[in-house]
Amino acid sequence: MTSNVNETKPWLQYYPEWTAHTLEYGTTTLPEVYEDNLARNGNKTATRFFGKTQTFAELDQEVRKAAAGLKAFGVRPGDRVAIMLPNCPQHIAAFFAVQKLGGVVVEHNPLYTANELRPQFSDHGARIAIVWDKAADVAEQLRADTSLETVVSVNMTKAMPKVQQWALRLPIPKLREARASLTGKATNTVPWEALTSSAVGGEGTDIETPADITPDSPAVILYTSGTTGKPKGAQLTHTNLIANPTQGRAWVKELQEPGQRMLATLPFFHAYGLTFSLTLTVLVGSELVLLPAPKMDLVMNALKQTPPTFVPGVPTVFERIVKTAKEKNVDLSKVQIGFSGASSLPAHVIEEWEALTGGHLVEGYGLTETSPIVIGNPRSADRRPGYIGIPFPDTQVRIADPDNLDRDMPFGEEGEILVKGPQVFDGYLNDPEATERVFHNGWFRTGDMGFMEEDGFIKLVSRIKELIITGGFNVYPAEVEDVMRTHPDVADVAVVGRPRSDGSEDVVACIVLRDGAALDPEGLKEHARKNLTRYKVPRTFYHFEELAKDQMGKIRRREVRDDLLKKLG
Repeated sequence: MTSNVNETKPWLQYYPEWTAHTLEYGTTTLPEVYEDNLARNGNKTATRFFGKTQTFAELDQEVRKAAAGLKAFGVRPGDRVAIMLPNCPQHIAAFFAVQKLGGVVVEHNPLYTANELRPQFSDHGARIAIVWDKAADVAEQLRADTSLETVVSVNMTKAMPKVQQWALRLPIPKLREARASLTGKATNTVPWEALTSSAVGGEGTDIETPADITPDSPAVILYTSGTTGKPKGAQLTHTNLIANPTQGRAWVKELQEPGQRMLATLPFFHAYGLTFSLTLTVLVGSELVLLPAPKMDLVMNALKQTPPTFVPGVPTVFERIVKTAKEKNVDLSKVQIGFSGASSLPAHVIEEWEALTGGHLVEGYGLTETSPIVIGNPRSADRRPGYIGIPFPDTQVRIADPDNLDRDMPFGEEGEILVKGPQVFDGYLNDPEATERVFHNGWFRTGDMGFMEEDGFIKLVSRIKELIITGGFNVYPAEVEDVMRTHPDVADVAVVGRPRSDGSEDVVACIVLRDGAALDPEGLKEHARKNLTRYKVPRTFYHFEELAKDQMGKIRRREVRDDLLKKLG
């Protein structure tokens, strides 16, 4: 039995010498970590965006001006401010400006539709949103029936070098296309430059973080839909968001050394990108190379011109980097560490990455609610391919009997993975019932099935939750199904994951058509695109005469998926 495994901690034998068995997290907040880094590294490069750099001191000027502007617009301690931006310098300034005021940042995907965002905005009630100018029309649609009042629009090209800004204005089709992908018209909004001008709030030099903001105060809200598709706002505290990068730094030797440069391939609205790019940067004082999207041409340019030492990402990103670097003969030898999360990491990706870089690719496992990493493979020869690894420092893990969560499963037998640790959240916003469901006697229920070996290594077996992981993003079938059911040709639908060779899945839809209707994949895709972000749109539609259901008429997605895989041979 695994009952006393958290007392004996057999996994500690695999901790390398640079990873302490227990860590000091301090009683601090994100603004304090930020100020501490500023005092130590003010003159060092903080961000790099299309070649343009700013120091931590220059970033701080922008942070203070933005904080002063937001304060003038009525943001007070505990108020929620929505951010809908790609990775760019303004995103970092906005994030820390809200933190400096003692506010709570609510991160949103800037590619979401109004349909997807409305329940989230109704839930958190933010009055101010800082959005990508290309998403301003979406934000505008939310004003009528949510608390949203003020939309601050960000033209991220203004953070680029002057020569690039000038080039983007040239009447050349390719440059015009590039400009259109980066910026757009934003009417009825407050431009970021106005928010940060002296006319609105001033320089912000006198702004102090309120004393009543404590380590246990919420700092960020990230939405996770769950299997029902209903959005749930995971509230992450200052402690959560400091603890996890502290654990990550202890895990990876290189992060304990000065002179790090990180590549932000992961969006900040994703828990993993937020913690292992944005907050880790101020914790270790590293340079952050910002990419507005993980496009391979941008990634390759960054790898060539300003090679990073640390690359957090998801398996598909690492696979694409390896493939493209080989094709274009790009040198990856400066990269010391890759850190992979969000879905299982195939062994061949590890081998190819390490052959090209000469460094290591480390795998981690976690969820939004755990900020996100709770388990990782050791950054040493003891790692075990095919396993997600061993518990992070100060993290407890149980493998519980799904039918009796008080009972631990014997070593080697499957059960639900339950966790405790300083990175685990306290609960969901405005949803005490959902919070109660995901905790059992203080243990967070991951909803994932796995088993533990006697020495503490854990293997992920399957997901209890029926979510689909594609390209590192979670897709909840119910949400996609709700959209597809509104198409006039669709009588019934089940959305499932079709396995890919890299361990992730493609979103596909199994469709029962109405009488007389013919399967029109392009028409169905177009319908989906109007209401869903691109990665949620089914890649393929399969015609079924009927879908597997239980006695109550509820679709059995697992059975439908099995039926599909039989169909496909």
